[in-house]
Amino acid sequence: MKIKFGVFLTLCFFHMTARSQENNDADLLKILLTKYYANEKVIVKDRLQHLRFYCNKSPNNEEVLEVITKSQLLKSHEKEVKNQINIHLNEDWSKEFEQLFAKEHQYLKSKVNKCVSLEEFQVLSNRFNDNNQRLMIVNKPIHFAKKYCLVRVAFYRNIEHNSGRYFLFEKVNNTWVVKEVLNEWET
Repeated sequence: MKIKFGVFLTLCFFHMTARSQENNDADLLKILLTKYYANEKVIVKDRLQHLRFYCNKSPNNEEVLEVITKSQLLKSHEKEVKNQINIHLNEDWSKEFEQLFAKEHQYLKSKVNKCVSLEEFQVLSNRFNDNNQRLMIVNKPIHFAKKYCLVRVAFYRNIEHNSGRYFLFEKVNNTWVVKEVLNEWET
């Protein structure tokens, strides 16, 4: 009986840990969407949308290694961060979107509208024949040391002027706060 109860407690712990990370990722996504959609207009009646959100979580790659060298905090947790590099990632933001917009943040949802694939983005930007269309791409968050998270945000356009940066978040009083912005680039 004790073994069954121990297994039950272990399963509950793993479920709660996975659920809390989902919550963390939804909270991180809310911060990023709020920041970048602040100046966007609410989408009504097929109004032209200039910023669109990419549905898939972009995989973390070797660029993370460069970011590690530029931060003492990341250097001290290098192994834990490196272990989360996975170029074969196949995940999307649907769970976080559902959680974020289920009951709250409807004003933000009206600006974001819905996420799109790369193909959908290209069709939409060709349809409007405007060079002001941007695609916001957010990498899978890298959680480490129980209170830090590294997230890359990049913006893609059909023409030049792409950009990106890494956000180093710290959990302070159970709330994510941007601690540092790293490795900013622009073409």
